[in-house]
Amino acid sequence: QLQLVESGGGLVQPGGSLRLSCAASGGTLDYFVIGWFRQAPGKEREGVSCVRRSGGSAKYADAVKDRFTISRDNAKNTVYLQMNSLKAEDTAVYYCAARRRPLFSQCDLNYDYDYWGQGTQVTVSS
Repeated sequence: QLQLVESGGGLVQPGGSLRLSCAASGGTLDYFVIGWFRQAPGKEREGVSCVRRSGGSAKYADAVKDRFTISRDNAKNTVYLQMNSLKAEDTAVYYCAARRRPLFSQCDLNYDYDYWGQGTQVTVSS
C-alpha cells in the first residue's frame, strides 16, 4: 500500500518561498502520476499542479503558473513543489496524491487519485 507524507510547509511572508516534499513509502512512485492539491479554510479542494511519470509535461493551475514548479526524483521516491512569490491567497493545506497510470500518460488534475497524503499547512502572512 503506497503511503505519501508531505513536509516542508510553514509560515512565510508574502513574496517568500517554500519547497514542499512528498515522500512515498510502501511502493515506488515510478508507476504513478503525482498531483499537488490544496484546500483553504471554507473552500473546496483545488488542483495545483501535476507531473507525469517521466517528470515532463507538468501542468499548473492558472493561479500558480509561473510561480510554482513541480519536479520529481524517482530515485528518491519523492516529488517536490517549489513555491515562489507566495501570496496570502496561497495559504492552505497542501496535499500530494498519486494515481497509477501507463508510462506515457499525461497527468491530469481531474483524475480520481488513489492515494493521498495527510497534508502540510502553508501560511503566507506578514
